[in-house]
Amino acid sequence: MYRHEGGVTTSFVLDWVPPELRKSSAMLPTVPSRSAVCFGVFEADLGSGELRKKGAKVKIQELPFRALKLLLSRPNEVLSREDFRATLWPDDVFVDFDRGITSAINRLREALGDSAGNPVFVETVGRRGYRWIAPTYVPPGPSTAENLLSVAAEPVAEIPAAPKDRRKWLYVLTAAAALLVAGIYGARVYRQNGQPANVGLKANAQTPLSPSQGHPTANHEAEELYLKGRFYWNKRTPESLNQAVDSFTQAIVHDPSYSDAYVGLADCYNLMREYTAMPASEAYPRALAAAKKAVELDDQSSQAHASLAFVSFYGMWDASTADQEFRRAIDLDPNNANAHHWYATYLQAVRRFDESLNQIDRAQALDPNSVSILADKGRLLWLAGRHAEALRLLRQLEQDDSDSISPHLYLKFAYLETGEYNGYLSEMKKEALIRHDAWLLAIQEGAAKAFAAHGAKGMFEGQLDQQKKAYAQGKLSPFYLAQTLSRLGNTEEALKYLQACYDRHAEEMVNIPTDPAFDNLQSIPAFQQLLVKVGLPLKPLLPLASSPEASHPKFLHSRRNGMTFISEGTSRSCALAV
Repeated sequence: MYRHEGGVTTSFVLDWVPPELRKSSAMLPTVPSRSAVCFGVFEADLGSGELRKKGAKVKIQELPFRALKLLLSRPNEVLSREDFRATLWPDDVFVDFDRGITSAINRLREALGDSAGNPVFVETVGRRGYRWIAPTYVPPGPSTAENLLSVAAEPVAEIPAAPKDRRKWLYVLTAAAALLVAGIYGARVYRQNGQPANVGLKANAQTPLSPSQGHPTANHEAEELYLKGRFYWNKRTPESLNQAVDSFTQAIVHDPSYSDAYVGLADCYNLMREYTAMPASEAYPRALAAAKKAVELDDQSSQAHASLAFVSFYGMWDASTADQEFRRAIDLDPNNANAHHWYATYLQAVRRFDESLNQIDRAQALDPNSVSILADKGRLLWLAGRHAEALRLLRQLEQDDSDSISPHLYLKFAYLETGEYNGYLSEMKKEALIRHDAWLLAIQEGAAKAFAAHGAKGMFEGQLDQQKKAYAQGKLSPFYLAQTLSRLGNTEEALKYLQACYDRHAEEMVNIPTDPAFDNLQSIPAFQQLLVKVGLPLKPLLPLASSPEASHPKFLHSRRNGMTFISEGTSRSCALAV
C-alpha cells in the first residue's frame, strides 16, 4: 500500500494507521487477494491498495483508500460515520474521528476528481453519511464470475429466473463488448447520415444518439462514451441503465464540462426509479442535480432543458417550471423528440388531452421507431377514450418487443379497467419478471390465487393483503394501496393512503387526476384539496362557482390562456378547465 509521506502534522495524525492494523484486514470487508473493482475510468486493486486511472497509478493515501474499499463493498447503501470509524481505526485509537473521516472522504474525492456538489462517485447524504452511487464491475479473470453480481451498483431482488437470464448475467461482460462495438458503429453511421442507424437492434428511445447540435465536447473519448451511454440508455432495462450511468460517468471524468454527459446522467436517473429498484427519493434528487449542472454548463442545450423539465414536474411537482422548461427546450430545438415526448406526458397529467396527443404525434414523427414513444402514445390514446386504437398499438408493441416494460404495464391497466382479469394478472407477472421485482411477483401471485378461489373481489382483497406486507417493509408506495382500496369502494382508507403519498412526496401523486381508479373520489373535497396542494387540475365535474374551493377564502382565482387557475395562497397553481 501507499505510505503516508507527510511530516508529523495534524493531517498526518488524522491519516495515520497503526502498524499492527496494516498487517491485518480484520476490520475491513473480506476480499480476494487479487480482486479488483472497476468504475468509470478507474480500477481499484483491493488487495494491493492501488488505484489506477486508465492503467496509470493514482496517488492515494492509505486512509482514503480504506474508505474507498468500504464504499465499494456496500454500493448504494448509506454508510454512517460510525461505519467509517469502525473500519478506519481500531477501538483503542483515539483521534478526531469526525475531522478524520471528512479528510479521508475529501482526499478520496480529490483522487477521483469528484465533487460534493455534483457527485459522480461519492454522494453526501445530509446528517446521515456517505453513499457510493456509481456503477461498478469486476473485470474478467480467474475466479471473478462468482463476484460479478456482488459488486453490481444496482442490486436486484432475488426472484426465480429462467436459465437464459442467469446465462445473460454470467456472460454480461462479453455481451457488453459486442454491444459497445455495435453502439459505436451505429453512432458513427448516425453522425454520417443524420438519422438513427440500424445496427440489428430496434431503437426504443426518443433521445437522439448524437451530442447536442453545435455544442460538442472537444474530448473524443468523452464523446464516444456519451454515445455508448445513449446506446445503453435506449434499451430501457435495469442492466442497460446501469451500463449507461457508467458510460456517462466516464464521459464526465474525461470532460467535467461536458453538458450532454450530465444530461445523459439526469435522463438515466429519471428512468431508474421506474425501471430499476432505485427509489424515486434517491433517483430524482440525483437527476435534478445533474440536469441543473447541464443547464449551467450549456443554457442553449435543448436536451438539458427537457431533462430539467421532466424532473421538475415528476420529481419536484413544479408544473409551472416544467411547462416553462419544456417550451424552452422545444424553442431551442423543435426537432427534439425527447422534449415533445415528455411534454406530451406532462400535458396528459394536467388534463390537456388534445395538446398531449398533438405532442406525442410530433414525437412519433421525429422518432417513429421508438418503443417508449409508441407505448406512451398507447396509454395517452387509452386515457383519451380511444380504446381500440390503444389496444391495437400496445398489443403490437408487446409482440414486437416482449422485454420492454411499458407495453406490459399499460396493457395491465387496460385489462384491469375493462374487467379482463386474466390478462391483467398475466401482464403483471411479465412486468414483475422484467423488473426483477420480488414484491410485485408476490402481489401478483396473491391476487391470482384469490381470483381463482373468490373471483374479482377476492382478487383485489388478495392483492391488497400482499400490498400491505410490501408497504410495511418499505417496498411499495402507498399509492398502490390507495388504488386497490378505491377500487374496493373503501374511499376513506384510500384517501388516508393518498395523504401518505403527499406527505412522503411520492412520485405517483402526479398521476391521480387522470387515474380511473380514483374516479369515485373526484368529487370529494379532501381529494380535491390534495390535487390543489400538488398543483394539479381538478376534474371539471362542477361549475367553477359551485366548486368546493370557489368559496374558500384561502383559494385565489385567476384566468390565463383560457384556463381558470386555483391556487392555495402563494403555493403552486393548478389549472381547472372550464
